[in-house]
Amino acid sequence: MAICVQGLSDEELEKLRTMARLRTLGAGLVRRAQIVLHSVEGLTAPAISERMDLCGETVRHWLKRFKARGLDGLEEDVRSGRPPTYTVAERSAVIDTALTPPAELSLPFASWTLDRLVAHLSEKGIGMKRSRIAEILVQEGLTWRQEETWFGARVDPDFTKKRGRLSSSTPPRRRAA
Repeated sequence: MAICVQGLSDEELEKLRTMARLRTLGAGLVRRAQIVLHSVEGLTAPAISERMDLCGETVRHWLKRFKARGLDGLEEDVRSGRPPTYTVAERSAVIDTALTPPAELSLPFASWTLDRLVAHLSEKGIGMKRSRIAEILVQEGLTWRQEETWFGARVDPDFTKKRGRLSSSTPPRRRAA
């Protein structure tokens, strides 16, 4: 039997749409809202699982939970084990800060590095290690660009020879015929 979500109020539908596009919510919650929205649009569980690159059982699980519990069913259940080291508010502050251009915060640089993010967050009272911030960003589906440096020698010692130049600043010579 196909599982499909129907009969939502305009308020529930709008809340789902908002949840599905928010970048400040957890990536899992956004994904679950998108699953339900696809079902409302008429897609079947196999079609949703293919479109979102998820297991069909996962899609069916969240659709059943939504039908049984409504919007509250999209939240994760409390799990056993060690409680989280950082609060949801601290994690949200890390994500919000990373998504905000430094210029909007009146900072003297144009882009974030992990070290700058650590320093800024510690000034705001959130003492978090660099590695933990990187983990949070990756868990939320945010990718961090690697910085490249063009100062100093190139990695390949034969770089200029391969480019056909005598030095990197001298243009190649043309021979007269």
